[in-house]
Amino acid sequence: MGSVGKESINEAQPRSYWRWSKKDFFPEESFQSWSNYRSALSQTGLRFKDRLVGRSDDANEVGEVRKESENDMKKCLSWWDLIWFGFGSVIGAGIFVLTGQEAHKHAGPAIVLSYVASGISAMLSVFCYTEFAVEIPVAGGSFAYLRVELGDFAAFIAAGNILLECMVGNAAVARAWTSYFTTLLNRHTNSLRIHTNLADGYNLLDPIAVVVLVVASTIAMTSTKKTSYFNWIASAINNIVIIFVIIAGFAHADTTNLSPFLPHGAEGVFQAAAIVYFAYGGFDNIATMAEETRNPSRDIPLGLLGSMSLITVIYCLMALSLSMMQKYTDIDPNAAYSVAFQSVGMNWAKYLVALGALKGMTTVLLVGALGQARYITHIARAHMIPPWFSLVHPVTGTPIYATLLITISGSCIAFFSGLDVLSSLLSVSTLFIFMMMSVALLVRRYYARGITPQRDALKLMIFLILIIASSMGTSAYWGLNPKGWLGYTMTIPLWFFATLGISVFLPQQRAPKVWGVPLVPWLPSLSIATNLFLMGSLGAEAFIRFGICTVVMLIYYVFVGLHATYDLAHQKSSKTVDEEDTGNPNP
Repeated sequence: MGSVGKESINEAQPRSYWRWSKKDFFPEESFQSWSNYRSALSQTGLRFKDRLVGRSDDANEVGEVRKESENDMKKCLSWWDLIWFGFGSVIGAGIFVLTGQEAHKHAGPAIVLSYVASGISAMLSVFCYTEFAVEIPVAGGSFAYLRVELGDFAAFIAAGNILLECMVGNAAVARAWTSYFTTLLNRHTNSLRIHTNLADGYNLLDPIAVVVLVVASTIAMTSTKKTSYFNWIASAINNIVIIFVIIAGFAHADTTNLSPFLPHGAEGVFQAAAIVYFAYGGFDNIATMAEETRNPSRDIPLGLLGSMSLITVIYCLMALSLSMMQKYTDIDPNAAYSVAFQSVGMNWAKYLVALGALKGMTTVLLVGALGQARYITHIARAHMIPPWFSLVHPVTGTPIYATLLITISGSCIAFFSGLDVLSSLLSVSTLFIFMMMSVALLVRRYYARGITPQRDALKLMIFLILIIASSMGTSAYWGLNPKGWLGYTMTIPLWFFATLGISVFLPQQRAPKVWGVPLVPWLPSLSIATNLFLMGSLGAEAFIRFGICTVVMLIYYVFVGLHATYDLAHQKSSKTVDEEDTGNPNP
């Protein structure tokens, strides 16, 4: 009795947050011994089939899965915080970094059209994220939503791309931070980087980028609310600079710089749109903060839709002001706005712009560290990666281990890789996840497990395949023959009639509880088409890198992720059966 009592007391005592035993990383049965692991590998086919069809649900994500973190995150955010997080997360990376690069290389003055195209596509994705975030207010964002609607395997593919997006996105912005810092010091953009004999694109080592990432992550680990206060101040300063850039840019506008408006044709516009789409990618960080939002059904729509609408207008105005200030051939791809003001005689303005850009990119890194750590936390809660990374600190209410993961990995990438290498890879990953989110929204509206007749489920699958195939066909035809039109006479009608088929022949199985995407299935279907089209506008190198990363993810899944998630799912199902048998669900 004494030993039993001692064990009960030990179990009742909370475990220390600072721990790193094997059980914390690999608590699943498959990893407790080599014989268990060999047995698990021999069942890989059966386990894969199980996880392919396995689904979570809203209640499980909001309830049981969150318990893996042991401590709750603090509900401390309002719609006001979320709007400013939207500004902090998005403005800085794209407009100050990629606008000059893409105007110079691909779009010319038509870079404003690139922002319009990518902005429309981003807003379609924002609608989908908002509906999910209101109904499943957890830290996992798109990972949690896909896990509910498309299953564990689709969620893992998304998880791998989210991890890639987190690491590469932080690295890209940190590298750009260094470029603008050198401009502020009136030095060459690469003067503070270490020059080596490594391959081109990896030969400029950037220790400053690493320091910036570490500082931003340290702030994010201390407190979510304090991070919000810091973000307010930095974003306000950045907005003052943005207003200055727009007014001063138009004051020094020369309309002759807009000619030729389409130097590389429509092909260049869409190539640039696929890259600058990265500028809108930060909005998904807001969805990950739903778990810490006081009133998700009110605050998330206001925060997401409000901030993104304003940001789209700001981006277009800033891109136009840059194109009118300086000829696209003379735009500096590394520090476009600072150099542009210097070219019109406002030498002092380049320091103000560089300071604003630094503030903007600092908030992007800060909010990125906050949101991305929440992605990692929920991925770890599902045991896709070791659950140790899901632990939330009992005092700060923040996921410190998850933040450290993205900081260390992002720092390693930022130290070696150039911005052009990072941005194209990032856009493929981002567009792919947004496309999957639109598919998940259609599945959520038109399919309910145990209710939808098999005949209707089959129809939905066929229509979705036709929508995706026709969208890929449109994108492929554009890439192979930008000046052609014959192929579109087949692909666009196919997309239209497949979407019409969902609208006419399938009843909606679920109505949104509070806020829903309007014009379903048309807007989600259009989001699928635009995301795939923008993906097709990227170069072959981006897809090669994306393919290599996907293969690495799948290898990890076969040997680790599959067995961890299978054990967790069946452990929970066994526990549920035991509780039902005993008639005591809360022993």
